[in-house]
Amino acid sequence: MALHRRTLLTGAAGLTLAPAAVAQQAAPAGQEPPVRRDRPAGHDAPPETAPGATLEIMRLWPGRPPGGGGPNPDGPRFDESREGVVTGVAEPCLLVMRPAKSTGTAMVIAAGGGYRRIDIGHEAVPVGLWLNGLGVTAFALVYRLPGEGWAAGADAPIQDAQRAVRLVRARARRYGYEPNRIGVMGFSAGGHLMGAASTRFASPLYAAVDEDDALSARPDVAALLYPVITLKPPFDRTSSRRVLVGESPTRVATEAYSVETHVPPETPPTFLAQAADDPIAVVDNSLLMFAALRAVEVPVEMHLFERGGHGFNLGVPGSPAAAWPGLFATWARRRGFIRA
Repeated sequence: MALHRRTLLTGAAGLTLAPAAVAQQAAPAGQEPPVRRDRPAGHDAPPETAPGATLEIMRLWPGRPPGGGGPNPDGPRFDESREGVVTGVAEPCLLVMRPAKSTGTAMVIAAGGGYRRIDIGHEAVPVGLWLNGLGVTAFALVYRLPGEGWAAGADAPIQDAQRAVRLVRARARRYGYEPNRIGVMGFSAGGHLMGAASTRFASPLYAAVDEDDALSARPDVAALLYPVITLKPPFDRTSSRRVLVGESPTRVATEAYSVETHVPPETPPTFLAQAADDPIAVVDNSLLMFAALRAVEVPVEMHLFERGGHGFNLGVPGSPAAAWPGLFATWARRRGFIRA
């Protein structure tokens, strides 16, 4: 059963807050509180059992996203199941998770789902709440899905990722973090998306829509977990490849959307983690990204676990892959990205 979520927004910030979240998401002293908008008649709020139901919403684009198309703009913002599976993204946005005490860092998170859905309940929300415990302000990215009729096609989610980094940077003062400590984190297909965000940040994929687009889209760090990196054979048996470039892609298209093929020296320091027994985004994806980063002397740390499969999220307690959150926190602190 899908739960419809849509709120009509006005103003440049485009912020909404579900009623149950007001007490939980009160703005810290001295900061501007989020703008609350009432839900229009005919669109019921999802029950609080949906993982994203009570989170503050930040609209990505002041109008329709670049290129147009997509699901009915007069329908729900997106559909979210009780398990937190998102589809039907008519209006891409960020779901905001604030820490009790900010340490000055923000992270934009992209959950996976093969570019056919976005599993925020499995990945983005629990990871965001864990990051909150480190004092990090977390933003779960609800990005456009290329198969849902967007004119921008495979560029649509990358446009959303670029815009998300710029918007989060523009809102640094409001949310209480530093504009030069904004990272991206992606899982599976979300790892592909955030890999593209960390390598194609300078690509002019859309025309500026407001003053926020004058800011840099380059993340300050990137963390890619069991990511889809390459769309090239023999590692091209993923849903991400089929959605992005089709069943019989041209070599040009495959090269264009394979992250490892265009890694500039300005790519941010990167953290990679994957299980060697991953049957979906096979471990060669991380190995290819590691090699591409090393070739241009970008700082990179990689952890490969003997077991864990695909989609391990924060890791099953006691499993090898459950070590990655602590390893990431140590790496991020060592780099000065997260402060104690």
